[in-house]
Order: sequence, then structure tokens, then C-alpha cells
Amino acid sequence: MNSAYHRRVPSVIELANATSKQLWGTSSALLVPVGSTEQHGPHLPLDTDTRIATAVARALADRLSGPSEPVWRVAPAIGYGASGEHESFDGTVSVGTAALELLLVEFGRSASRWASRLVFVNGHGGNVEALAAATALLRYEGRDAGWCSCSVPGADAHAGHTETSVLLHISPQDVRTGEWVPGNSAPLRELMPELRRGGVAAVSEVGVLGDPTTATAADGARIFADMVEGCLRGIERWAPDRNGMLT
Repeated sequence: MNSAYHRRVPSVIELANATSKQLWGTSSALLVPVGSTEQHGPHLPLDTDTRIATAVARALADRLSGPSEPVWRVAPAIGYGASGEHESFDGTVSVGTAALELLLVEFGRSASRWASRLVFVNGHGGNVEALAAATALLRYEGRDAGWCSCSVPGADAHAGHTETSVLLHISPQDVRTGEWVPGNSAPLRELMPELRRGGVAAVSEVGVLGDPTTATAADGARIFADMVEGCLRGIERWAPDRNGMLT
């Protein structure tokens, strides 16, 4: 995966490039990137979470392909999420948990009419509550749905080393290295009380939780590979928990 993220190259794995005729009569499964439009400090684009989720979904579709397997396709990303904690910063657009949950449920009900399996690939931590509730309901209704997160052990919280490194790997031209500055690197558990009261702005003037200045493309390649492998293991194992999460 490289800077080709923004160059729209026709691909058979992308749902948007397929025709209805191509899908008819096939065994198709669907990967749905779920991200956000929210501030990521002065150095990363607002769609960082969406970019990461989309890149992971595309890598998963490539890895899951096989002659005897369903055709895995990547849906156009859901690019708005529950990002209320970032609304003190310009550019953030949050639809909230309730609206996102309803969207995911209706999306799943509709897509499941033709897709044999549905996986939401999540790129934003604030979406977890909506994903868990929506996927649990879809499964209760008899639809074969699950979700996984683009997360790795030891990651910092927001726009720091982890996300900046991944963006240096998948979209290096869009990382403003001349603008990056360290943020609040305290453990998230220590920040949560103030975060809940006042959002990210209450704990970081620059909107960064972590240190992006240490990021490298090499670290990004490794972290990205771990994200893909984590989701891949969950999908191949296919043992969703009671909230539909694939672990």
C-alpha cells in the first residue's frame, strides 16, 4: 500500500466500480470501511481514520481472495462517525452514536439482501458503541455480520506516532511534517475524566494525543501490516462475540 490511495484506479474489488450485472448470481461478501471526518492535529487530514479503514479493507479484500471463496468487495467508505469529542476543532463533522447506529443497521439490512457476509472495518474509536449495537442487532435478525477495528497494541491515542506513521506509509504526500508538534502523551486512562468533560481540546490545545514527530514510514508499514493481520485473523476465524466483534 502506498500513495496510490487517492488515485482512483478501477479495481474489481471495489463495489463502486462493479455493475449490478457483475454481482448478479455471484457469491459476494462485503467489507465496509467506517471512519470519521475530524481534526487530526495540524499535520494530518480530516479523513485520516477513513483513509486507514479504507486501506485496511482493500488489503483484506486482496488477502481474502481465492478460487473457492466468495468475492470480497470494498464498499465506498462511511466517512462520518461519532466524533463529538473533537467538535471544538474546525473541520470536524460528527453525526453522533445514535445516527451512526441507525445508518449501520439500515446499511446492513440492505446490503445483506445480496451480500452473503458483511464486515465493518472500523477506523475510529468513537464509533465502537454504534458498531457494537448495530452489528448485534443485525446478527439477531439473522444477518451474517461482524466488525473489526484498525487497532494495534501499544498505539497512542490520536494523531500521534501511530496514525502519523501509518499515513506516512499510505499517503505520505498528505502528511504536513513541517506542522507536526508533540501533543499530550499522558496515558489515556488518566485523561479520560477531563476528556469526557471537555473533549480533546481540554487536554490538548493542538488536538494531538501522542507524539507525531517520532513517526516514520517504516513504522507505518509495520503497524499497517499488524492492523491487516488482526482483522484477517478475526475474519478467517469468524467467531463474532455478542456484539459482533471479530477477535
